[in-house]
This record gives sequence, structure tokens and C-alpha cells, in this order.
Amino acid sequence: EMFQKLFGMEKFYSVFWNTIRISLIRLIFGFPFPIIIALLLNELRLGKVKRVIQTAIYIPNFISWVVLGGILTSLLSMDSGIVNGVIKALGFAPIGFLTDEKYFVGTMVVSMIWKTFGWNTIIYLAAITGIDLQLYEAATVDGANRWQKLLHITLPCIRSIIIVVLITRIGGLMQAGFEQIFVLYHPGVYGTADIIDTYVYRMGLQEGKFELATAVGLFKSVINFALVVIANKTARMAGEEGIY
Repeated sequence: EMFQKLFGMEKFYSVFWNTIRISLIRLIFGFPFPIIIALLLNELRLGKVKRVIQTAIYIPNFISWVVLGGILTSLLSMDSGIVNGVIKALGFAPIGFLTDEKYFVGTMVVSMIWKTFGWNTIIYLAAITGIDLQLYEAATVDGANRWQKLLHITLPCIRSIIIVVLITRIGGLMQAGFEQIFVLYHPGVYGTADIIDTYVYRMGLQEGKFELATAVGLFKSVINFALVVIANKTARMAGEEGIY
């Protein structure tokens, strides 16, 4: 009965689409970014600076969204934000990064990538350090340049890690980032930023409809499990090991 009520709610399909859309944007733009950064850090001769950069990109992962929400508000506010202050000083109209539906999702995706890409970058760097150095030495003897080593040694050797991370990311498509959206959004951007979690929080928990919240949680779990199974099977059909 609760599932019939859930699927009968007109608003549900809107927040369901918002959830999928935001998660896909985060996946498309956020998934390759830490791979690129890890490869750059590995290829560039940075010496001790490399550790400083690794620490700098990893620190945001430990900062609460409550704190980051305050920072983003201070930076991007229409009236007193530093970024809009610069934009107005240059003679342009201020941009509603946090108030305009056209910009809010982009702002949210960029801030999410900035907060989380350091974690995956460290994972890929750890995988790269585990590559046998003799492979690179043999490639050097054969006359391979750095680009050829990257394409034919580094990427193939970390491909299994990339596949595992991708499968887990696909399995989390129904998780579009409740904490971040809840801290940053407001009724003016509900049309594009209201996801399943925030909608259930308002309709289910604040109004005491706990059975509705339970039904949505079960629905999300089933969808996420199905996505993991499909992604893993697809990877195995493509010749990869998958996660099981």
C-alpha cells in the first residue's frame, strides 16, 4: 500500500529524475577527474611538492558539509559573496550560484567534485605505486616514451581499480548527496535540486510519515543493488574481474 501511495505521488517522479540527473552529472564529470589528477601527479617531477599537493587535495574530504556550506555561501552569495563582488567590480551582473536553478546544480556538482576527488586520487596513486618498475624499465629499453608508457603500462595496470570504483559509483546513483543539498538548497531551487532524500526528509520525517520514508529507503536499496549487479555483470562480460 505504501509503495502504491509512493508511486502515485506526482512529485515523486520529479525528485526521482532530479536524483538520477544530478548523480549522472557527478559521475560523468567527477569520475575521470581523480584519474587524470593521479596520472599527472605520477608523471610530473614534483619532488617534495607532490606530498603537499596530495595533502591539499585530500583535506576537503574531512570537512563537514555544514562548514563547506557556510564557506560556499560566503563566496557565492548574490549580495555579499566574494565571487560576485569580483564579478560586479568587473562590470557584470551578479550570478545567482545558489539561488538560480540554472546555476545551482552546476555549483553543487563542482563543489562535490572538489570535496571528494582527493579520496579517489589517493586510491589511484596507491595503485600506480604498486606497478612493477621493471615494466617501465623494459619499455625504456624498447624505446617507449612517457606517453606510450602511460597508455600501455600505467592505465592497463590500474584498470581493475578503475572498474571497481566505477561499479561502486554506479551502485550509488540513487545517492545524490543529501547533506550537501540540504545545507545549500532552498524552496527557490526545489524544481531542479530536490532529490528523493530531501523530499522524503520533508514529507516523511518532518510530517511524521515514517512508513513513507521506510518505503523510499527500501526502494532506493533495491535500485542500487540492481545497478551494482548490472554494472558488475557488464564488466565481467567485457573481460574484467568485477567486484565478485
